[in-house]
Amino acid sequence: MKSNWHVTRLADIAEINPKENIAKGTVVKKIPMDKLRPFHRDIVGFVYEEFKGGTKFRNGDTIMARITPCLENGKTAKINLLEDGEIGFGSTEYIVFRAKEGICDSDYLYYLVCSPLIREPAIKSMVGSSGRQRVQTKVVQNLEILVPPLHLQEQIGALLKSIDDKILLNNQINSNLVA
Repeated sequence: MKSNWHVTRLADIAEINPKENIAKGTVVKKIPMDKLRPFHRDIVGFVYEEFKGGTKFRNGDTIMARITPCLENGKTAKINLLEDGEIGFGSTEYIVFRAKEGICDSDYLYYLVCSPLIREPAIKSMVGSSGRQRVQTKVVQNLEILVPPLHLQEQIGALLKSIDDKILLNNQINSNLVA
């Protein structure tokens, strides 16, 4: 089965920190670090804030904290709360991953970025003063990984997404029962 998988660099299947434009002073949705829950795909909210700088992203992109201790704590999420065509922004302490169309599935990419295949080398690449260490983006871009063909990525991503969706639904049901 894995015979048709191939080794490639992460940057060959995903745009890392893709270019987007938001005019300075424009009020848009911001996703602060505290809106990411450890090891949860979905973001719990956003704030409207004037854009002065930061990482920019669209729905379908994956954001991963690049600073200690947020990365070690599992702060990685898939953007899903913007309108079609809307660009949001967040901390400069995010690395943004966007699946390359026709090469990578965005759900598969999210789960790949959450996996030890990406997280562990990213954590080991951290540099900087104690308490303020950051992932070296170049190290993440150049990670060599074994990747399945697109149709298998789509199947894997859909399966894992359905499990996360079920967990989300069960948590909502539990919250309603408690209320």
